[in-house]
Amino acid sequence: MKMRSWLFAPGDSERKMAKALEGPADIVLLDLEDAVATENKPSARKLVHEFLDVNAASRARIWVRVNPLDGPHTLDDLVAIMPANPGGIMLPKANGRQDVDLLDHYLTAFEAAHGLERGATPVIVLATETAEAMFHTGDYKGAPRLAALTWGAEDLADSVGANSNRNADGSYSFTYEMARSLTLLGAATAGVPAIETICADFKDLDALRVRAEKVRRDGYRGMLAIHPAQVDVINAAFTPSAEEIAEAREIVALFAANPGVGTIGWKGGMLDRPFLSRAQQLLAQVDE
Repeated sequence: MKMRSWLFAPGDSERKMAKALEGPADIVLLDLEDAVATENKPSARKLVHEFLDVNAASRARIWVRVNPLDGPHTLDDLVAIMPANPGGIMLPKANGRQDVDLLDHYLTAFEAAHGLERGATPVIVLATETAEAMFHTGDYKGAPRLAALTWGAEDLADSVGANSNRNADGSYSFTYEMARSLTLLGAATAGVPAIETICADFKDLDALRVRAEKVRRDGYRGMLAIHPAQVDVINAAFTPSAEEIAEAREIVALFAANPGVGTIGWKGGMLDRPFLSRAQQLLAQVDE
């Protein structure tokens, strides 16, 4: 399935969840963590369960962000939502691979208890929200259920005691750009897509477009969204253009017509095998 846009919707708002699902987001993330106050979590769990039941035909698109494993709410979240068979789980504030392994044990038990296929519930991991997690971004290769890695800047700033995570010009400062890079490298090591973090200013769609196009060039394959208005911009940014597709097909055809060569002339320059690999990866995105 496509993973370009991941739109958050608070789990305690039936209206916002419905609006998110009606839109073009590839994945809708029903949030039981930061978007829901502690006193509202029990009612939010009930609403999310009911929403999953009513929209069972769209379950592959409906994922749930549960609360972090080092707090008191995760099991209560899973007890409430797993009988309704969510399309996937977002694990926040993971400290490393061991948290994914623990979540896998929980999910396997719930799947067995509710007659679901074992391993059918994939997981996206927020891999940089704690200081400890930054040292483990490369450890997720072979992690069970792993579908994607993403990163977060706000909780990381809180974890290290920073007053801000931005430079004077509004760009992320060094530690947070490093988090972005480590997430990209960790995802590549694990063989899963890297998903860019949110753009908090949902009214500045031009800035969103610039950032989304930039991180896609770097290797990211999708982006988190906090408002429906951001989804079309994200989908467009992470969809290869007709020109890119045509060029990639030309490169693949050129190497196919010249089997066994390591480098080949093209448009006044030379192409080697990494160019072929990138062209094939781009075409794989189109075929998803």
